[in-house]
Amino acid sequence: MNRDALQSALSQDDSISARAVLAELEAGADFQVFLNQTASARQLWGIWSWRHEVMLDTGVTPRAGLAEAIAGLEAAGEIRVYMATVTGSQRRFTVFLSEDLTQCVACW
Repeated sequence: MNRDALQSALSQDDSISARAVLAELEAGADFQVFLNQTASARQLWGIWSWRHEVMLDTGVTPRAGLAEAIAGLEAAGEIRVYMATVTGSQRRFTVFLSEDLTQCVACW
C-alpha cells in the first residue's frame, strides 16, 4: 500500500483522528501497513473496549479519538481489517483499514 492509497482511505473518514493522521502523512510522516494478517473488527472491538474501560476505571486519560475508534470497530462487525501505524511528529497513530484497503474503519 502506498501513501496515496492510505491517504485516500483516511480521507473518507471525517473523524478528528483521521484528519490528524492525514495531516501527519501530508507532512511526510512514516507509516507501515501490516499486510501479513487481518483480524476481525469484532475481536479488536472486544480488546480495545476492555482496555478503554480499564483506563477509565484506573484514572488514565485515553488518547483523543479512542472512544470514537472503538465505536467504529463495533459498527464494522465481523469484517476483517488490516492494521497500520503512522508515526507523526508528536505521536504514533493506529489505523484499521477495511480488508480491501479502501476505507478507514477506525483510527486514533
